[in-house]
Amino acid sequence: MDLARYEFLNPGAANSLPHLEAQAAGAVALLRIEAGRDPYDQDLTDLVGELSTRSKKLRTLWAAHDVRLHQTGVKHFRHPAFGELALPFEAMPIPTDPGLTLSTEPGTPSHDSLKLLASWAATLDQGGQPDTATARGEQSAKREPSN
Repeated sequence: MDLARYEFLNPGAANSLPHLEAQAAGAVALLRIEAGRDPYDQDLTDLVGELSTRSKKLRTLWAAHDVRLHQTGVKHFRHPAFGELALPFEAMPIPTDPGLTLSTEPGTPSHDSLKLLASWAATLDQGGQPDTATARGEQSAKREPSN
């Protein structure tokens, strides 16, 4: 649900989601599936209402009445320091533990970037801001204090 909000309401979404149009269409098709499964889900109703009032793109896609269940696919993300990540997914309904897990194929650039991103996130600086130059392997220029 947070990804749907991000896709439709964040003006910078196109910068971090390289396949935004396809992902947005897929998100709406999935929202329609969930609305059909449980038309009384208040959180889902609230989300669709919020997105409908604030996003013309969502209103257009919703009006198309596209309904698709996505069991497998690839989610694409663009990280400012690590570039594009392609994360394959496979959904398998488990009644006791619903959810979605994104993973990467070992040995792929996305896998290497995701591992680096995980270790980078674990070592954020004191201010909570990651050092993007270091993550990209750039040398940081040390400046002498000016008097």
